[in-house]
Amino acid sequence: MNYSNKAIFQMLLCALLWSVAGIFIKLIPWNAFVISGIRSLIAGLTLYTFMRIEHRKVTINKKTIVAGLITALVYSTFVLANKLTTAANAIVLQFSSPMFIIAISVLFYKQKISRADIIAVIATMLGISLFFFDQLSGGYLYGNILSIVSGVLMAIMYIAMGNVNSDERFTALLLGQVFAFLISVPFIIATKPEMTLMPIVYILILGVFQIGMAYVLYAKALDHCPPLACNLLGALEPLLNPVWVFIFDGERPGFFALIGGVIVIASVTLWCIYGKKSEDSYA
Repeated sequence: MNYSNKAIFQMLLCALLWSVAGIFIKLIPWNAFVISGIRSLIAGLTLYTFMRIEHRKVTINKKTIVAGLITALVYSTFVLANKLTTAANAIVLQFSSPMFIIAISVLFYKQKISRADIIAVIATMLGISLFFFDQLSGGYLYGNILSIVSGVLMAIMYIAMGNVNSDERFTALLLGQVFAFLISVPFIIATKPEMTLMPIVYILILGVFQIGMAYVLYAKALDHCPPLACNLLGALEPLLNPVWVFIFDGERPGFFALIGGVIVIASVTLWCIYGKKSEDSYA
């Protein structure tokens, strides 16, 4: 496969920016929906500024609205999962999304599934099941389930983003920020988050860089790098996310979660490398 070096670099940098979500979400003492909404408000302003600079038009239609709604749900469920389980559990369970892309493609688009796909699905489900051994003592059941839901939503988001052109993709991402903010408004009013210096700094980092600029890079990389390769390069995120949380917050993933995480990441990565013979993915 011959991809643009620039696109590969953009996707790697995107994954690096995505990976700081866990640590900053843990450090902000606000309601999960408040974090998600304010982060998206800042990210939306960042995306819109970029779109104006590049003279991209806002294209609102059924496809961009649906993709935007799904994107907003991905943001909200992932932030909430980070509050209810460990950062390692949240990101690795969400990273099972390529397996759900296969399932959705087979069930709803009648695409054929290969032997490599079946093996990858079984291995990934085995890895996911190990996370639930740790929840018995750690109380992470609801967070783990929500992380898997976030993975399903992310799979749907990838499929939706694959069915729009470049300008529509940016519009869908922008609408995702708007919808995520609107979802959070009742929680902002009800909880009245304390606007002290460090939480403001952290939320600015999340909004401008972790979501805003990261999704600019993601959208641009998709123009020259197929979704399959983007999934592979995005594997950097679940590898780094729990590392930052462990270094800066001391949160340790459980033993079974570590084993399960290795299985999930290895399964998805090996599937990306060997499971396809062409450059096309299910997205």
